[in-house]
Amino acid sequence: MATVRAKKNLGQHFLKDKEIAEKIVDSLQASKINKVLEIGPGMGVLTQFLLKKQSFETFAVEIDRESVDYMKAHFPEMTERIITSDFLRMRLDQLFNEPFAIIGNFPYNISSQIFFRVLEYRDHIPEIVGMLQKEVAERLAAGPGSKTYGILSVFLQAYYNIEYLFTVNEDVFSPPPKVKSGVIRLTRNQKEKLNCDEKQFFGIVKMAFNQRRKTMRNSLKSRIISDELKANPIFDKRPEQMGVAEFEMITRLICDQVIV
Repeated sequence: MATVRAKKNLGQHFLKDKEIAEKIVDSLQASKINKVLEIGPGMGVLTQFLLKKQSFETFAVEIDRESVDYMKAHFPEMTERIITSDFLRMRLDQLFNEPFAIIGNFPYNISSQIFFRVLEYRDHIPEIVGMLQKEVAERLAAGPGSKTYGILSVFLQAYYNIEYLFTVNEDVFSPPPKVKSGVIRLTRNQKEKLNCDEKQFFGIVKMAFNQRRKTMRNSLKSRIISDELKANPIFDKRPEQMGVAEFEMITRLICDQVIV
């Protein structure tokens, strides 16, 4: 098998440039991590450099049967370490009995879903290095005040420090995508839990950004009941101006309000 046919329904765009592949792998710090899981290895352009690293053991998850066969033929040492499965359906807490890092050239069509999945298992995944659509990568790394800052930015930044590392041009892929790609690194912060009810926090962030041009007072009017809370100046802000700590504060205020 010479190559793997890129499948549009799987969002496959295979990276061809080995220098960029090595740069992505070298971006993985993998401090005190013994296991690394690559999502969607394709034809192993990242895998070849991951296998050179002696400090951790590389595993891969791949849904495409053709890619799995290619990997087993060209990287026989990976034969027992390739999981033929859909990453989005896996029980990641049962995969390894220790924390592990994630790396990959993530399919554009599921990149956001991958990060929502990571959030679910954040205590098992201390680091992620991923290449994804540049616009999405910038959005995840954006801070308050940016027009691209959004729901997933807040959710991820609550638990991870996010760095936008570098941009990758379209012409180094086969087939070339229509947009540029960006590589980001997420490193788990020290926060074990939020300073508020987590379920309420997620709900309030979603509600606020669904009407991102409105002030928090207007976008959350169904949740703000007491007159005292309505007068609080923090609700004059728009969601894109709010950092994680401010969303935590608003969540506490809403949950603690007393109606007389």
